Amino acid sequence: MKRRTLISGLMVAALASTVPAWAQVAPSASEAAAYRGLHAAAHQGDAAKIARLVAGGAAVNATDARGRTPLHVATFARQHESIRALAKAGADIDRLEADRYDAVTIASVADDEETLRVLLQLGASAKQTTSRYDGTALIAAAHLGHDGVVRQLIAAGAPLDHVNNLHWTAVIESIVLGDGGARHQATLRALIEAGANLQLTDRNGQTPLALAKSRGYAAMVAMLEKAGAR
Repeated sequence: MKRRTLISGLMVAALASTVPAWAQVAPSASEAAAYRGLHAAAHQGDAAKIARLVAGGAAVNATDARGRTPLHVATFARQHESIRALAKAGADIDRLEADRYDAVTIASVADDEETLRVLLQLGASAKQTTSRYDGTALIAAAHLGHDGVVRQLIAAGAPLDHVNNLHWTAVIESIVLGDGGARHQATLRALIEAGANLQLTDRNGQTPLALAKSRGYAAMVAMLEKAGAR
């Protein structure tokens, strides 16, 4: 049992150290410079040009080499007018790019509350399964301790208890991939207040309470216990 616990701990540590590299990839400076048409207009925030290009027959959901549509590019670039213009032109606001990320998850991982708010107001879904880990925007935001984003996603109906293919929920990720600090505490609090299931376990049968205790996250332990976690 001790060996299994040690291996599990090492795996979590490895994941925690490498997860940022797994996240979606924004256009590089050279890619952005090479963009033409709608992708260039989206990146530059030129809503008028977007309208002209679409009126002229440009494909609003055209993709670059990584499967990014103009809307993905606009989201990475935080170009809200581009996002609005593309949505008005009929862009697929929930489309996944090549690594299976949607605009909502892109904004959530970036801790970009303003862009996320624009997307949700335009009708983007907070409920999609995204990424190679079959996760959600909520799980990604909880992992990173983006508590304001987490609250927006909860309000938008994000699935609280989705289990990704690492067998982790948003609650679990806020603990095992967090630092136990103020923002991860606020994230966990938001999930608890929203009614997230606190008894779902990881692959090794560890509950969120057990995981918080094993990491010495006293504040998280206290809020979990107060909420009735076992």
